Amino acid sequence: MIAKTPVPPYYAVIFTSERSEMEEGYSQTADRMVELASQQPGFLGVESARNEIGITVSYWSDLESIKNWKMNAEHAIAREKGRTDWYNEFKVRIAKVERDYDFTK
Repeated sequence: MIAKTPVPPYYAVIFTSERSEMEEGYSQTADRMVELASQQPGFLGVESARNEIGITVSYWSDLESIKNWKMNAEHAIAREKGRTDWYNEFKVRIAKVERDYDFTK
């Protein structure tokens, strides 16, 4: 589903990843992270897709909200599990969205 974001400016955290062979606990943790992030102040929405690489974009009202999400204890545990078990490689990019537009049929 496409996230319903507010009028810019806002921020996007772009998480691009290449998964490992390890599956145990991944789906449950990924679902939990979306649930937990959606409860954080400043969270605006999330979009995710996976083929050969996975891309998850979460949207936030400000940089402080992104910092607070990174410092969340449960999120920190999941990030460490990602490094040790679930990902061969990942990259995080943080961008300020200054303009957006849409189309709906």
